[in-house]
Parts: sequence; structure tokens; C-alpha cells
Amino acid sequence: MKDNVLIGVKEIARQANVSIGTVDRVIHDRTGVAEVTRKKILAIMKELDYQPNILARRLASKKVLRFATLIPAVSSETEFWEAPLKGIQQAEAEIKQFGIVIDKYFYNQNDKQSFVDQSKKILKTNVDGVLVAPIFIEESLAFSKLCNLAKIPQVFINSDIPNESRLSYIGPDLFQSGHLSAHIVNYLVAKHDKILIVNISKEIDSYHHLLRKEKGFISYFEGHEKEVQIIKTDITPETDYASISIKLRVVLAEHTDVKVIFVTNSRVFSVAQFLEKNGLSHIRLVGYDFLTESIAYLKKGIIDFLICQKPQEQGHKGIMTLYQNLVLNTEIEATYYMPIDIITKENYKSYRN
Repeated sequence: MKDNVLIGVKEIARQANVSIGTVDRVIHDRTGVAEVTRKKILAIMKELDYQPNILARRLASKKVLRFATLIPAVSSETEFWEAPLKGIQQAEAEIKQFGIVIDKYFYNQNDKQSFVDQSKKILKTNVDGVLVAPIFIEESLAFSKLCNLAKIPQVFINSDIPNESRLSYIGPDLFQSGHLSAHIVNYLVAKHDKILIVNISKEIDSYHHLLRKEKGFISYFEGHEKEVQIIKTDITPETDYASISIKLRVVLAEHTDVKVIFVTNSRVFSVAQFLEKNGLSHIRLVGYDFLTESIAYLKKGIIDFLICQKPQEQGHKGIMTLYQNLVLNTEIEATYYMPIDIITKENYKSYRN
């Protein structure tokens, strides 16, 4: 087989003893070519390792490809979803010249129905690919199945759906993320010390991504020589600061000897706020995500470590994965785990989300 270079259509036509127009019809999968001739041309293309200029074909076709994104809206509770949106917009700027249109849909991460409503809107459009942040498991599963029936490829970011087909998942290995967090905490505790795990979410079901981090965290200390005591509290369904404060006050009044708190999501800044206001900043604190509020507490030394997994890159790579699959016809990794970054007050200035 020859080197992977572009072989002219003229050479294919010469070897097949057909016109250039006939070769062009086969390349573009158009009708009007006998099956025997089509197979002969395809065999020659394979032998020559012919690679058509896909981008030129996209520009010439003038056909618009529509991608839809479905992620949570940025809210007053957390700015986390601003980063994936920036990544989506970055990818959009890079590929719009090739006839790609990205329709952006947003849902309230505290409201399942808003996810359902937005997913229905997407299915009513002529969409070619979907990027989804599947926070609500059952609702995401239902949407994914409908996309599969319609043969719409899906890319998931930030959290995955168990046992469901999709083109690709791009995001953290949640179990390993929790496991790494425990490894960090291990350096902050002594034998028999008490650790508090805090989950803050409107709803926490059996597949929830926070629980997968929790499981990874606990697994690190199973059978560990330090024999630490791990307790947990789920702050749900109300997740405003007042509700968080009330729940933490009760838990920490009962467990006055907590040495470290591990918060399984970006709401770690709310816990930091509580510790500062109540004179408990001696309790070590580990949580997630590179947010403005959390960086402020990191600088003060109230948050000790932040675990970050490049949400902006997740959004960018998610769109580019759809583009590579639908436009470039390249092979796609079914699972692409993002690196797990550890941010401290010493290195936060140089970090890029």
C-alpha cells in the first residue's frame, strides 16, 4: 500500500477505466454507478489509500450540520458551568467556517423538568449531534435512548451515564478523583482522626456523581493503617447558604473533633464561608473546582486543596469530538478521562481551567 497521501481522482479513473465523473459519484456516494463498477473503484481507492479532501467537500456541499448542547445554566449558586460554555464557544469559533451551527440549550440544575423540557425542544429540531451534561440520571437516560433511536450521536461531559450507549464520555474518572482526594487528606490526618464528607445537592440518587467520588474516597481508607473515622452528611434538597449553615452547625456540634472536611463538589466555598464565620478555620478543607469564590478562600488558607478537571477543555473537546466524528470520520475514544489537577494557594495563579 502506498504512503498515506492524496492520490488524484484522475489516477483512480485511469486504473478503473472509467470517467472522472464516475469516480466522483462513487466518492460522494451518489447514484448512477453500476454496483460492479462501484466495487472496482472502491477497491482501487483502498489499494491506493485514497483520502478525499473532507473539508473541501464540506465547504462545497453548503449543507449545514447542527450540533445541540444541553448543559446547566450558570446560576447564583455556582459559576462552574461558565467554563464548559466557554469551551463550547471556543470550539464553535474554530469550526463554524465548515458549516457547523451550534444551538445552545440550558437547564436549571435544580429542576429535572427543565432538563426534560429542553431535551424535548432539541428532539424537535433537525440536529446531527448532541453534547450533554447528564446531571439527572433517569431523565438523561430517557433522552439518550430517544437520541439513539434517531441515530443522533451523543457526547457526555462532566459525568457519565451508566450502561448506556454514547459516542464518547469526556470528563473526570469520578471514583479515582475521590480516591486521589483521600490520598491528599491522608497527609492531613493522624491515626483515628475524624473526617467529614459533605455532599451538597438538590437530589442525590444511587448513581449520582457525588456518590461516586464519595465511594472512591472511602475506598482509599478501607483497611488503612490509620483507621480514620469517616462520617458524612448529605445537604439536600435545600442548598442555599442558610441551609448549608444549619446542617453543618448540627453535624459539627455533634462531632466537635472533625479534623478534615471533604466536599464532593464545587460548593466547597459555602463550607469555607461557614468555617470562617464560625471561627473553625482550623479544620482542614478539601473540595472541587476552580471558581472565583473558592480561590478567595484558597488564598486565605481556609480551603487547603482544590481538585480541578478542566471543565472548559471538556466543553471544547466535546464539540470537537462531534466534529471529528461527523465531519472528519475519525475514530473516537469512547472514554476520555481528563487529568486530575491539584490546586493550592501556591500554584493557582498559573492554572488554566
